[in-house]
Amino acid sequence: MFGRIDHVGVAVEDLDAAIGLYEKSFAMELAHRETVESQGVEAVLLDVGDGHIELLRPLGPDTAVGKFLARKGPGLHHVAYAVEDIDATLGRLAEAGLELIDREARVGIRDSRVAFLHPRSTGGVLTEIVEPAGGEH
Repeated sequence: MFGRIDHVGVAVEDLDAAIGLYEKSFAMELAHRETVESQGVEAVLLDVGDGHIELLRPLGPDTAVGKFLARKGPGLHHVAYAVEDIDATLGRLAEAGLELIDREARVGIRDSRVAFLHPRSTGGVLTEIVEPAGGEH
């Protein structure tokens, strides 16, 4: 069902400091930086193997990532898996009884299509499925 791990999302308070940590300490290359207004974040992708680390800074305290930071502090936010057909995958996941946060895909970073699964049905891990734009698997 899942092609590979697309990225691991990490919530941060200071995006530039976090970029510095990952670039200097882990020798990860900055691949992309974008503000995703619809999700209330400024996001950065850093390359690691065939996947990415996605650093997420909330645009405000009332955003999903802002609320996460207030509750839990900086750290692991979600794991994202690449899929070829997000609509079909969402259907299969719903049929399997998983709780979907998003019943329909929405636009994510780099014009990907994304949807989230509730941690209550995924062993406590916020799970994202991603259909990369233009078939970038």
